[in-house]
Amino acid sequence: MKYALWSVALVALLSACGEKPQTLGTGKDASSYTGTGKAFADGGWKQGDKASWESHMKARTQQGQNDYSRMN
Repeated sequence: MKYALWSVALVALLSACGEKPQTLGTGKDASSYTGTGKAFADGGWKQGDKASWESHMKARTQQGQNDYSRMN
């Protein structure tokens, strides 16, 4: 009984050391402004247009995600 308890504890302790390697997936790295190729996109944003993407992200940040502007 004593050895069984120690062996269970040893297995539990050593199982934490067995981390699997982390990979990035497909390796395909596309910029966000290129879009997904689907028709479901914001009305004023053109997929592939970096300037349009940046202006939409700036407006979104200022209107909905800026806590300083919400406090006033």
